[in-house]
Amino acid sequence: MDAIFALGNRASAEQIRARLTDPPTDSAVRIMLARLEKKGCVRHQYDGPRYVYSASVSPTTAKRTAVRRLAQTFFGGSLPQMLTELVAEESWTEAELDAMQAGIDRARKQRKES
Repeated sequence: MDAIFALGNRASAEQIRARLTDPPTDSAVRIMLARLEKKGCVRHQYDGPRYVYSASVSPTTAKRTAVRRLAQTFFGGSLPQMLTELVAEESWTEAELDAMQAGIDRARKQRKES
Protein backbone atom coordinates (compact mmCIF):
# COMPACT_ATOMS: atom_id res chain seq x y z
CA MET A 1 0.00 0.00 0.00
CA ASP A 2 2.83 2.39 0.84
CA ALA A 3 4.33 1.85 -2.59
CA ILE A 4 1.01 2.64 -4.28
CA PHE A 5 0.59 5.82 -2.24
CA ALA A 6 4.22 6.83 -2.92
CA LEU A 7 3.66 6.39 -6.65
CA GLY A 8 0.76 8.84 -6.71
CA ASN A 9 -1.95 6.21 -6.18
CA ARG A 10 -1.55 4.84 -9.70
CA ALA A 11 1.04 2.15 -10.38
CA SER A 12 1.68 -1.06 -12.25
CA ALA A 13 2.84 -4.21 -10.49
CA GLU A 14 6.32 -3.64 -11.94
CA GLN A 15 6.47 -0.10 -10.54
CA ILE A 16 5.28 -1.32 -7.14
CA ARG A 17 7.85 -4.13 -7.11
CA ALA A 18 10.63 -1.65 -7.97
CA ARG A 19 9.75 0.43 -4.88
CA LEU A 20 10.03 -2.51 -2.47
CA THR A 21 13.19 -3.19 -0.53
CA ASP A 22 14.32 -6.77 -1.11
CA PRO A 23 11.43 -7.25 -3.55
CA PRO A 24 9.71 -10.59 -3.88
CA THR A 25 9.19 -12.20 -7.27
CA ASP A 26 6.95 -10.57 -9.83
CA SER A 27 4.32 -13.28 -9.33
CA ALA A 28 4.40 -12.79 -5.54
CA VAL A 29 3.71 -9.06 -6.00
CA ARG A 30 0.78 -9.85 -8.28
CA ILE A 31 -0.59 -12.34 -5.74
CA MET A 32 -0.33 -9.72 -2.97
CA LEU A 33 -2.13 -7.19 -5.17
CA ALA A 34 -4.88 -9.71 -5.93
CA ARG A 35 -5.32 -10.34 -2.20
CA LEU A 36 -5.44 -6.62 -1.45
CA GLU A 37 -8.03 -6.23 -4.20
CA LYS A 38 -10.12 -9.07 -2.78
CA LYS A 39 -10.03 -7.33 0.63
CA GLY A 40 -11.20 -4.09 -0.99
CA CYS A 41 -7.98 -2.16 -0.39
CA VAL A 42 -6.99 -1.70 -4.03
CA ARG A 43 -8.63 -1.76 -7.43
CA HIS A 44 -7.23 -2.09 -10.90
CA GLN A 45 -7.89 -0.62 -14.33
CA TYR A 46 -6.61 -1.72 -17.69
CA ASP A 47 -3.92 0.43 -19.24
CA GLY A 48 -3.20 -1.25 -22.51
CA PRO A 49 -1.82 -4.73 -21.86
CA ARG A 50 -1.25 -4.19 -18.11
CA TYR A 51 -3.16 -3.50 -14.93
CA VAL A 52 -2.69 -0.22 -13.11
CA TYR A 53 -3.50 -0.35 -9.41
CA SER A 54 -4.81 2.35 -7.11
CA ALA A 55 -5.83 2.36 -3.48
CA SER A 56 -9.53 2.27 -2.73
CA VAL A 57 -8.95 3.38 0.87
CA SER A 58 -7.17 6.40 2.34
CA PRO A 59 -3.66 6.09 3.80
CA THR A 60 -5.15 6.58 7.28
CA THR A 61 -7.64 3.76 6.78
CA ALA A 62 -4.93 1.50 5.33
CA LYS A 63 -2.68 2.11 8.36
CA ARG A 64 -5.52 1.57 10.82
CA THR A 65 -6.52 -1.68 9.12
CA ALA A 66 -2.92 -2.94 9.06
CA VAL A 67 -2.42 -2.18 12.76
CA ARG A 68 -5.66 -3.92 13.71
CA ARG A 69 -4.75 -7.00 11.66
CA LEU A 70 -1.31 -7.10 13.27
CA ALA A 71 -2.88 -6.87 16.73
CA GLN A 72 -5.39 -9.59 15.83
CA THR A 73 -2.73 -11.92 14.45
CA PHE A 74 -0.18 -11.65 17.25
CA PHE A 75 -1.97 -10.21 20.29
CA GLY A 76 -5.50 -11.62 20.24
CA GLY A 77 -6.81 -8.27 18.99
CA SER A 78 -5.48 -6.35 22.01
CA LEU A 79 -4.02 -3.02 20.91
CA PRO A 80 -2.85 -2.18 24.47
CA GLN A 81 -1.00 -5.51 24.69
CA MET A 82 0.61 -4.89 21.31
CA LEU A 83 1.71 -1.37 22.30
CA THR A 84 3.07 -2.57 25.63
CA GLU A 85 5.11 -5.23 23.84
CA LEU A 86 6.44 -2.74 21.31
CA VAL A 87 7.46 -0.30 24.04
CA ALA A 88 9.16 -3.04 26.06
CA GLU A 89 11.08 -4.49 23.10
CA GLU A 90 12.80 -1.33 21.89
CA SER A 91 15.50 0.92 23.30
CA TRP A 92 13.71 4.25 23.25
CA THR A 93 15.34 7.62 23.78
CA GLU A 94 13.88 9.99 26.35
CA ALA A 95 12.65 12.21 23.50
CA GLU A 96 10.84 9.27 21.88
CA LEU A 97 9.26 8.27 25.19
CA ASP A 98 8.22 11.89 25.77
CA ALA A 99 6.65 12.02 22.29
CA MET A 100 4.71 8.81 22.99
CA GLN A 101 3.55 10.19 26.33
CA ALA A 102 2.41 13.39 24.62
CA GLY A 103 0.37 11.29 22.19
CA ILE A 104 -1.23 9.39 25.06
CA ASP A 105 -2.01 12.68 26.81
CA ARG A 106 -3.65 14.04 23.62
CA ALA A 107 -5.75 10.89 23.27
CA ARG A 108 -6.92 11.22 26.89
CA LYS A 109 -7.81 14.88 26.37
CA GLN A 110 -9.74 14.15 23.15
CA ARG A 111 -11.65 11.32 24.84
CA LYS A 112 -12.67 13.61 27.72
CA GLU A 113 -13.83 16.32 25.29
CA SER A 114 -16.06 13.93 23.34
